[in-house]
Amino acid sequence: MEDNRAEQIEALEVLTEFNDRLVHNMEIIVKELKGERLDDTDQFLKGIVDAVNWEIQVVNGTLDTLNDGKVRVDKAGFNTAIVALSDAIAAKDDARMAVEFENVIPVFQQLGEAAKEVTK
Repeated sequence: MEDNRAEQIEALEVLTEFNDRLVHNMEIIVKELKGERLDDTDQFLKGIVDAVNWEIQVVNGTLDTLNDGKVRVDKAGFNTAIVALSDAIAAKDDARMAVEFENVIPVFQQLGEAAKEVTK
């Protein structure tokens, strides 16, 4: 059991290293999706989606540790935001994706803060 917790803490430490950059990139992609598309916007979007998916996997594997002692990540709220973003991406609707990224940024900021708190 202790080994599992140590592995979860390690995964959350890695997440904290990447989370700030992911949030920053989400803020950039919002601008691009609102009409400032660049030649590499689709490739940039794919990289962000891959990073989001990786962080989701970490959350799924570490939720017990993240919420040990108190609720730091509301699973239902997290999932709702992710599903809305996923639906917008699937629709390939830039305006909708921009809105959903704006909605999900605070969720990932909170995740980063929760991970930092747990790994201190």
